[in-house]
Amino acid sequence: MDLIQAIIMGIVQGLSEFLPISSSAHLVFTSNFYKVFKGIEIVESSNQEVFLDIMLHLGTLIAVLIFFRKEILEILKALYFGILKKEHDENNFKIGKYIIIGTVITVLVAFPIKDFAEWLVFKPVIVGILLIFTGLLLLFSEFYSKKITDKKELNLKSALLIAFAQGIAALPGFSRSGLTIATGLLHGMDRVTAARYSFLLSIPIILGASMCYPALTLDYSEVIKYDWTAIVVGTVVSAIVGYLCIKYFIKFVSKFSLSVFGWYCLITGIATAIFFSVV
Repeated sequence: MDLIQAIIMGIVQGLSEFLPISSSAHLVFTSNFYKVFKGIEIVESSNQEVFLDIMLHLGTLIAVLIFFRKEILEILKALYFGILKKEHDENNFKIGKYIIIGTVITVLVAFPIKDFAEWLVFKPVIVGILLIFTGLLLLFSEFYSKKITDKKELNLKSALLIAFAQGIAALPGFSRSGLTIATGLLHGMDRVTAARYSFLLSIPIILGASMCYPALTLDYSEVIKYDWTAIVVGTVVSAIVGYLCIKYFIKFVSKFSLSVFGWYCLITGIATAIFFSVV
């Protein structure tokens, strides 16, 4: 791994974490394209590459925490007064409650498929096929959503379904934001509401993964030997690009359809599946 690779990966993570195009798929594609370009066999990632991936996700976590800082503080305050003092701010307390429930559901769904998800990192053809599914789901959700004239607010049923979608999205190729937003649309939510809740729901999962994975699996005598300049720069790039991506994506979905991302996933999935099956 070098500085240029870390910067490229940071840009890719910052863009693809919040756009409904699967950050995990794009990190797999970028890493494996880089290996093909360098003439390296696509077998496995080094521990340093795995650690960089964690840090890039931490960068996008910082982005979402900064962008939604006011909403996060209001939700935390509502949970505090709601749980300890039995004083409910209905909307923020409800969102906070659904995020907690949704995080539990996500873990219960994602944990059993963790090993399979890690195996897929080295199978870019299958990841491409899953990205095709993401594209088809986005296209269908936009088509179906237009038929729903009476838009719904977030409720327990939709929160559970969105959480299940987030758990399944542990598989590279399934876009976390794509599946969660599409699920919200299929349940009658408008695009902005579904997107904002999707981003807020991602916070505990990204935070937990960023803390738990290093604590349980990394050899810290090895970590200190990593290229920390590349890792830090990649993380900062990921945070900056991620923040800008959230800002403009929210504006985009308030006016335009997600179909363009559906077509992008469809075409990219087909192209990468063909490319890596030949290579």
